[in-house]
Amino acid sequence: MTRFAAIDLGASSGRVIVSDESLTLTEVHRFPNGATLREGALRWDIHRIFHEILYGLAKAGPVASIGIDSWGVDYGLLGHDGTLLRDPVSYRDSRTEGVVPATIDRLGAGALYEATGIQPHPINTIFQLLADDLTDAATMLLIPDLIAYWLTGEKGAEVTNASTTGLLDIHSRTWAYDLAGKAGIPTHLLPPIRHPGTPIGVMTPAHAPASCCRDAFPDWSAPVVTVASHDTASAVIATPAATDAFAYISCGTWSLVGVELSSPVLSEASRTGNFTNETGLDGTTRYLRNVMGLWLLQECLATWGMPDLPALLKAAEEAEPHRSLIDAADPAFLAPGDMPARIAEACRRAGQPAPRTQAETVRCILESLALAHRNAITDATALSGHQVDVIHLLGGGARNRLLCRLTANATGLPVVAGPVEATALGNILVQARAAGMIDDFHEIRAGASCKLFEPSPDRVIQ
Repeated sequence: MTRFAAIDLGASSGRVIVSDESLTLTEVHRFPNGATLREGALRWDIHRIFHEILYGLAKAGPVASIGIDSWGVDYGLLGHDGTLLRDPVSYRDSRTEGVVPATIDRLGAGALYEATGIQPHPINTIFQLLADDLTDAATMLLIPDLIAYWLTGEKGAEVTNASTTGLLDIHSRTWAYDLAGKAGIPTHLLPPIRHPGTPIGVMTPAHAPASCCRDAFPDWSAPVVTVASHDTASAVIATPAATDAFAYISCGTWSLVGVELSSPVLSEASRTGNFTNETGLDGTTRYLRNVMGLWLLQECLATWGMPDLPALLKAAEEAEPHRSLIDAADPAFLAPGDMPARIAEACRRAGQPAPRTQAETVRCILESLALAHRNAITDATALSGHQVDVIHLLGGGARNRLLCRLTANATGLPVVAGPVEATALGNILVQARAAGMIDDFHEIRAGASCKLFEPSPDRVIQ
């Protein structure tokens, strides 16, 4: 058996993707995802997500193994009997607003960064846990680990995703128990760390939540293997780079913009420059800055009633360039809501003309993202000393030709767009290596479907 299944969960959609003998990917099931306001918070319907996963696995048919990746920081709390206490809260919920400054004042921003390498963003797990009711909680499981637990009954925390929590020691790559204790988080919540390529357990319906129909499980079983379960970590694995002189933009709901390093950068300039050090495969460091990403466009489309996107992008391409720009990393855009109105207000506050049409709003978003990409790459190379000569734009954003071209123009560097399903490919590459099928990812990554966008010097955004 040489087929592998990737469960790839994004904040706006989930997928079950299967590879064949040549590691060519086929999407067998896709489903929408999104947090909704329930029980006083923005929550993920994790039981529906699990049902969709089971349906996708049943459609996939027997595979050699299964790997799971998702977005970072969010988690579920298990009670002492192993049941989920309540649906996970989304990182876009506002519950951490008062927690972050108080925690930073108490523990110190510099000390937090030195210990974990992570920027103290409101979305981080450490702040979410401090805002949560932990009274009856026995274990905290990040989203991919929660799905793995329901599939196998085994609890753990995969290291690349654990590195997004603000609770992983950047030096030892183990839990920062002292930091957790000082913050007021019970250390018994933190499960054992596991690493990509190690087996988790065999899929069985015995540990599925009672709310799930256990007969929805496939009529076959397979081992679940630990992959780089943070979606950006998996995407970086699949980067079709010829050398290490590249920057990456994992572009979907978020744009994660940075470089791959052999060790973290923990300088004061790095901290104040808003860079984070997340763990990658085989102990590498994903040195990156979080930019708001295509969430800005997704929320505008939702407000506008989901107009035809290709037509809107064509109109945006013809709209007046450089008319209105926003700070695409501004936390003011984090929450859901009327994004076009917030963008217009941000432009007015900055003394710029507000977009007058949907096309002008889209142009504003994409040019602003391109500038944010440029600034992040410029700063990443300066702070790390890691020089780059090409940008790899990975994920769903690779389909957005206008964004790719604007990014090339803004940076003055060639942009290689693709693969679109970089996260699923990285997930499956780790499974294939664990099965002994491959030793080196390079040949497979180099064969990925990509498109090159060369910069146009006369169209550079200043």
